[in-house]
Amino acid sequence: MGDTLNQNATPNSFVRPQYFFITGFSNIPHAQYYFIFLCLVYVVTVLGNSFVTLIIYVDRSLHTPKYMVIFTLAVADLGESTAVFPNVINVCLLNIHQITYEACVSNMFFIYFFSSVQSVMLTVLAYDRFVAICFPLRYHSIVTNSSMGIILTVGCIFNFLFVMTTMLLVTRLSFCKSIVIDSYFCDHGPLYRLACNDNLPSYIMVMLFTTLHFFLPLFLIFLSYVCILLALFKIASWEGRLKALKTCFSHLILVSAYYFPILGIYIGAMAGSIQRNARIINISLSYAIPAMLNPIVYSLNTAEIKDFLLRSQLWYKCCLTNISKTY
Repeated sequence: MGDTLNQNATPNSFVRPQYFFITGFSNIPHAQYYFIFLCLVYVVTVLGNSFVTLIIYVDRSLHTPKYMVIFTLAVADLGESTAVFPNVINVCLLNIHQITYEACVSNMFFIYFFSSVQSVMLTVLAYDRFVAICFPLRYHSIVTNSSMGIILTVGCIFNFLFVMTTMLLVTRLSFCKSIVIDSYFCDHGPLYRLACNDNLPSYIMVMLFTTLHFFLPLFLIFLSYVCILLALFKIASWEGRLKALKTCFSHLILVSAYYFPILGIYIGAMAGSIQRNARIINISLSYAIPAMLNPIVYSLNTAEIKDFLLRSQLWYKCCLTNISKTY
């Protein structure tokens, strides 16, 4: 299986392998059914997010701060899913477990970059809901296209530089022993632990990534909803409270789908040890499900996009009527 790289290599020598070996779902019972499930999820993800990006791009009335975030989130969903899914195809369908060193590092970069963008977008959407409910009269003066553009640009540039730095540190690792990555893609955690030289910088980047792209966003989202709940209690009628709270339900579903599987991994690790198959399935779900749910639960469920679809349907019927009258 190519589980070792060079029997004659010493811990002091720097070895960059030609390829890595990805174990995939090899030890998971009935993995073929799980593969079919992931295929269906990927198809829905591509169709849904492509549709959302097209609608937002075409309809100028959707060129607003909120839909700038939704557009970026949809692009990140497409990018992350497209970076992850070929690994699933190679491992499960084509039975190709080898991946070249260069392809592995590149694949790792795109997966973690788009995943970090997803986390930032979910946090920015929480900020959007916070301002809309807590400061409704000042919403349009606070959340503008310019301010949102700056937030999105700074967030994406920071994530790009952070992930790029992480990948550069990976290229400084020497793999003189095992080259088997115990995951279904080029997973940074299992990979840097294979290094036989100093991997402390990579470990620090893992801790920073976890803090900046998981715990900090989750804390900020939690804090924003605490403020939202306090603001809702100031609304006199229950109808008004429920109407404001309904605008948050879709976002909360996405947050739960994105963070809870990862949170389960951390809780399991702190409680003792998490079983390998459970870890891989949790990771795969955290990458697959939120990207699929975004267009279904959040984007296509908004009043503005529903209005666009209704107008498009009426325009289509009008065109058919005119064509029928012509002939």
